[in-house]
Amino acid sequence: MQPGSAADQLTGAAARGDVAEVRRLLRQELLHPDSQNRFGKTALQVMMFGNIFVAQELLKQGANPNIQDKSGTAPAHDAARTGFLDTLKVLVEHGADVNMPDASGSLPIHIAIREGHPEVVCFLAPQSKLQHQDCDGRTPLELAQHLGLSHIEGILKQHLSAPA
Repeated sequence: MQPGSAADQLTGAAARGDVAEVRRLLRQELLHPDSQNRFGKTALQVMMFGNIFVAQELLKQGANPNIQDKSGTAPAHDAARTGFLDTLKVLVEHGADVNMPDASGSLPIHIAIREGHPEVVCFLAPQSKLQHQDCDGRTPLELAQHLGLSHIEGILKQHLSAPA
């Protein structure tokens, strides 16, 4: 086997959503779940975000839910961007930090707002630092206001006015 090829197989299986192959590579080949492919990405970073079973298997086998790529993007940022709430919940259950900014200073909640995923915003709001500003100096509420997303503004205002 060429160097990196097992990791390429693992990331390929994760990207396809092939949980059986992910499980085989982790358990039989004893591949570490954070092995990087030839592009420097782990299986959790490239997985099919709509397949919670791949995420669960990788996390159960010790994948780091807070691993960041060169742009500071962690799996929680990707789940928020794609709107896969079930996957985001699995990541959080396994220790994903929803208050870790990416290189643009955005938290996952900023990304969910930009992408227009109110159900993800509802999930993230109670656990996010709602006063955190991205690189443009915008809090999540200010971003929603800037984008004219009144329905998301309402969600954020509820959480901002809720007793701590």
